[in-house]
Amino acid sequence: MSHNTAISLKNRELIDKMKETIVVKMGYSMASIRENLEIIQQRIEEAKTRANRKNDHIKIIAVTKQVSVERAKEALDAGIVHLGENRPEGLLSKKEAIQEKAIWHYIGTLQTRKVKKVINEIVYLHSLDRLSLAEEIEKRAEQPVKCFVQVNVSGEESKHGLSKEETIPFIQALEKFSKIQVVGLMTMAPYTDDKETIRKVFRELKELQQEVVNLNLPYAPCQELSMGMSNDYEIAIEEGATFIRIGTALVG
Repeated sequence: MSHNTAISLKNRELIDKMKETIVVKMGYSMASIRENLEIIQQRIEEAKTRANRKNDHIKIIAVTKQVSVERAKEALDAGIVHLGENRPEGLLSKKEAIQEKAIWHYIGTLQTRKVKKVINEIVYLHSLDRLSLAEEIEKRAEQPVKCFVQVNVSGEESKHGLSKEETIPFIQALEKFSKIQVVGLMTMAPYTDDKETIRKVFRELKELQQEVVNLNLPYAPCQELSMGMSNDYEIAIEEGATFIRIGTALVG
């Protein structure tokens, strides 16, 4: 076994272990998506109550990027309509195989050269973060695309997205693009057990969203917040999330 192969296997084992830890800590069963969904929905309601958001509707995106077509179908059967993929190949193969009606989200970094494969297959893009991508969407999209502008609130080098300071000028520069509708902002919190660090990231995105809303831009209503994953969605809801992206805790 080569040195690089050994490192790759070690990294994969570490990732698998992290996923198992999330599942065990948070009490999810990997046997049934319907059972997992019941747990998640209960925790969503509890988080909404804590934040006094009882009448708000939180949309769950089942992140199916690492599971089979059958598992994705099980999510649909459980009543989930929003499905998320982060690679063109996974999106296209699942969309072709599933057939049932689903609302497709592209949640990963989208390379400019792959826009033509993806953009007319999705309803939502969660990773708009550069003008070159906006230009390619404008060229390839057959109808307006609902886009989340990705913001790297935490400033981590490992994460994609605009800085907070870059976000509003970037959104203002999108005015000329008829195929882009900025429906909201998206971010990812650091992977940490420090809940206050996570909460600070989500709170800052909410504050930035409100700044965009106050601009009253017709092409950027920015009413949505895409934030929160398996390990932190409850905090995200408490801080204003309207879309949460759940993979491990829901579909495995």
